[in-house]
Amino acid sequence: MSEPVIPRGFRDFPPEVMILRKKILSKIERIFQRYGFDPFDTPAIEYLETLSGKYGEEAENKLMWRFKDPWSERWYALRYDLTVPMARYVAMNRHIPMPFKRYHIAPVWRHEEPQKGRYREFYQCDVDIVGSPYPEADAEILEVVWKVFREFGFESVKILVNDRRILRGVFEKELSISDPMPVYRAIDKLDKIGVEGVENELKKIGLNEDLVRKIMKTIDLRGDPSEILGRLEEMYRDNKDVVEGTKFLYEMISYLPSGINIVFDLSLVRGLDYYTGPIFEAVVEKPRIGSLAGGGRYDDLIALFAGEKIPSTGGSIGVERLIDAGVELGIFKFDKKTVTHVFIVVLDRSREIMSYAYDVARMLRENDINVSIDLMRRSVSKQREYARKLMIPLIIFIGRREYETSKVTIYHTETQERNEIDKKDLVDMIRKILGGEAGSRL
Repeated sequence: MSEPVIPRGFRDFPPEVMILRKKILSKIERIFQRYGFDPFDTPAIEYLETLSGKYGEEAENKLMWRFKDPWSERWYALRYDLTVPMARYVAMNRHIPMPFKRYHIAPVWRHEEPQKGRYREFYQCDVDIVGSPYPEADAEILEVVWKVFREFGFESVKILVNDRRILRGVFEKELSISDPMPVYRAIDKLDKIGVEGVENELKKIGLNEDLVRKIMKTIDLRGDPSEILGRLEEMYRDNKDVVEGTKFLYEMISYLPSGINIVFDLSLVRGLDYYTGPIFEAVVEKPRIGSLAGGGRYDDLIALFAGEKIPSTGGSIGVERLIDAGVELGIFKFDKKTVTHVFIVVLDRSREIMSYAYDVARMLRENDINVSIDLMRRSVSKQREYARKLMIPLIIFIGRREYETSKVTIYHTETQERNEIDKKDLVDMIRKILGGEAGSRL
């Protein structure tokens, strides 16, 4: 019999990993809610035609998980991102009040080569605003994303910004590239394959050396937005797309609070087809793990389903990279092995004492305290060893003396204090010891 394995790019999450993940996702969700975003979900599977024509050739021909239903002969696909399914939903539910502000935390699937920070199944944490064409909506998305990273303690995070209109004006009108999307996709790989790699990619799609050199010089433009946008306005004052893009970014940035580290970067292109306006990515200097978040404006996407243009903007936080980067930086630790607050060690297996132990466990559980009790009929030493391995903070000992006096003996593993107290006082004492942790799911 062969050893069981899981597919490449997929992972198991043991309790110590899931405890940290759920804590992080819960904090992200609370930040989203503070900005007025509501929870939302869609099916993991969509019809293939729903997702087709939205992401670009490489994504749809190489990266999308697809399959044919053997009963209906219909083609389906696993969710590639959370934005297109949301666009489909809005098109199907035109009555919803605008702006529609939703957050969506769920897994997506991509058939790409697994590597650090990149998996075939991973979670995205999306926030979107549907219905507003104004730069304050884009500013709110950037502020929410920035807030997430700052609250987790990412000190060196910076947000790179650009605008697809600026790119369109430079690449299509100034450089006379009729179909810039293959160029954008090559540039989008800059942080993965470097300058030389991008140059080779551009040559592969048929661009001559002179044009490649101009492109590489163009995308080297980055820095303080007020300075760079001013230079762009001066350089391309007769280019309508560039002027529109720079004015929009100026106003968007004016709505942001002070302290956000915004950098304009003309090499930022975002490889997906559906972006139409401002685009952004959040990155950290160390570790070199790629963007931790990204997004932008996609005013034409919903029209592909609804036949009517509905302005929209949004952002997505890549929680896998956020966790990987946070662990490497020492921000996150897998130091909690269980959510259990109390483990009950039963000293005597007689029926009346077991019943008393279960009464204590139920009382604590009804008061929102996480309790585990031995189910293996192990010796006292084995029960204590189990609690120690899981680093459970409190151990309650129950034997005949405790049963006959309606008391319990409680042991605090950190301080090594042992106290015998009345059963009726147990809840208050545990809450006092644990503080805010009692009543918490994590």
